[in-house]
Amino acid sequence: QVQLVESGGGLVQAGGSLRLSCAASGRTFSSYAMGWFRQAPGKEREFVANINWSGGVTYYADSVKGRFTISRDNALKMVYLQMNSLKPEDTAVYYCAADTSLTTERRSYSYWGQGTQVTVSS
Repeated sequence: QVQLVESGGGLVQAGGSLRLSCAASGRTFSSYAMGWFRQAPGKEREFVANINWSGGVTYYADSVKGRFTISRDNALKMVYLQMNSLKPEDTAVYYCAADTSLTTERRSYSYWGQGTQVTVSS
């Protein structure tokens, strides 16, 4: 079992930066791949980025590539999403998720946090 709690969301102007954090509990955190997803109003939840158990492999959605960076600290049981050059279209609720495999498919993820709101003003 893994419990996930996101933080760090907020209101930021276009071009600004935010750093999201995801705190995990559970003894086997380091064995899980971790992902960030987001859901805008009226849209499906979509993949943003993921990272394998060691942090050595990462994938990004094309829409955030070059602007967002995912990282993890297994000793602290934390996952981060550094978001730079934010755009109004990045506005969404951002979710942290955990799965035993590294996948971009949201239906594969077994554990989810409650989400944190990110709002980017133009």
